[in-house]
Amino acid sequence: MRLLRIPPGAFIGMIVTGVFVLAAVFAPLIAPYGMAEIVGGVWEPMSSQHWLGTDNLGRDLLSRIIYGARTTLAIAAAATLLSFFLGASLGMIAAEARGLVDQVLSRGVDLLMSIPTLIFALVVLSVMPGTIPTLILVMGILDSTRVFRLARAVAVDIRVMDYVEAAKLRGEGRFWIITREILPNALSTLVAEFGLRFIFMVLFLSALSFLGLGIQPPEADWGGMVKENKAGIVFGIPAALVPAAMIALLAISVNLVADWILNRTSNLKGSGADA
Repeated sequence: MRLLRIPPGAFIGMIVTGVFVLAAVFAPLIAPYGMAEIVGGVWEPMSSQHWLGTDNLGRDLLSRIIYGARTTLAIAAAATLLSFFLGASLGMIAAEARGLVDQVLSRGVDLLMSIPTLIFALVVLSVMPGTIPTLILVMGILDSTRVFRLARAVAVDIRVMDYVEAAKLRGEGRFWIITREILPNALSTLVAEFGLRFIFMVLFLSALSFLGLGIQPPEADWGGMVKENKAGIVFGIPAALVPAAMIALLAISVNLVADWILNRTSNLKGSGADA
């Protein structure tokens, strides 16, 4: 019965997102060929052997898309988790501590946000080792500034509620108030924002790979695949458009689910207020 209450758009988003996740997890079992295996000519058309054709080196495009889903989703998810851990933790600490702690953290975040994120990432990655942990660390830290702003704003609203004041009167410490009062009540907003930040990470990673500072060949990721096959667009070869379409499809499906979660939690809060 609960499935019937899910809007069609959100339900479709769940299915599409689930397909991407399953493809990423079981990539070695699903992909018909190896990630870097050359199995045909350059930019061969779609056929029964190669459902999406081949890429600029003669590798199976469908296999590259499936392996690319594993790389793209794994790195984007890890970077998003890091950004939320840093941003939400520091944002709630700033909101609860106030005073000098709030000012130092907030001005530090303002300083980072004053520099364009992509330019900052390109500068940092150009002088640091081009490894996946470095990529995740840079992406996570840069995006944590946005999460910090959201978490702090939500926490500031929650900390003036009666139940928080009651906890302070009972003598509860700041850590207890943050973890037991503020975080549970801010969780729905943060969960909805998680989906949006995850898609931003996918787009961010794709942009870095397209510019040559993201995932390095022969590893497959969707942004890098667009770069590898972009020359074929001039000749009417759609090899670069397929990974671009996967990025767009993933973004739409995750946003549909995130919007539904946000609307659902907002409605629940409204119903509770009316009651």
